[in-house]
Amino acid sequence: MAASNRRPVCAVVGVGPGLGAALARRFAEQYAVALVARGEDKLTALAKEIESAGGRAIPVCADVAKAADITAAFDKIRRELGDVDALLYNAAMRPFGKLMETKPSTFENTWRVAAFGAFLAAQEVVPAMLKRGSGTIIFTGATAGVKPFATSAAFGPAKFAMRGLAQVMARDLQPHGIHVAYVNVDGGIDTAFIRERFPQLSADDMLKPSAIAETYWHLAHQDRSAWSHEVDVRPFKEKW
Repeated sequence: MAASNRRPVCAVVGVGPGLGAALARRFAEQYAVALVARGEDKLTALAKEIESAGGRAIPVCADVAKAADITAAFDKIRRELGDVDALLYNAAMRPFGKLMETKPSTFENTWRVAAFGAFLAAQEVVPAMLKRGSGTIIFTGATAGVKPFATSAAFGPAKFAMRGLAQVMARDLQPHGIHVAYVNVDGGIDTAFIRERFPQLSADDMLKPSAIAETYWHLAHQDRSAWSHEVDVRPFKEKW
């Protein structure tokens, strides 16, 4: 994917204790990793963990709903690590609420984090990818981007917008050697938040973050004669 004389760079946008951290750990095995999210302490702790295991990682604090923060974040990544070879856009807000239960500000912020931030982050990395003729961009989707519940008045439209962006980008960029994929995470990810909100779920009912990360790794390293665009991941027990 990258020139042989440098370590490739992966930017993980949206690094929490679940999937984001799992993606960072998996890609840090062969990439220099930029950890992008709010909350400097948690990013610094994960960067230190990765570095202690022999990897290279930098914390990059940013509110991805703000264009200026994204610009500053990728300026730092390019300055400290180089151009991005793989962008994993995992940032999201997950409010629950029907139409009349959802505040306009919640609707807008959810869209900004999921779709607007993805758009801006892609614009930051695509020029170098086009110049190089290679690169990977993977978006974290959700069932709400395909078949939302009534209580996803903000989340569903945001994920639909992200999914549409991914399709537009794939048609535009894949002929230039840039692989764009959308991962539909169809089910609850095993995190403290999901366990607290849905205490009835067992471990078998949820997706393991490290297992999802393996799918991202596979997508990022597919032979370009057989690229996947939209991939579903779900627990073996999930009904669909």
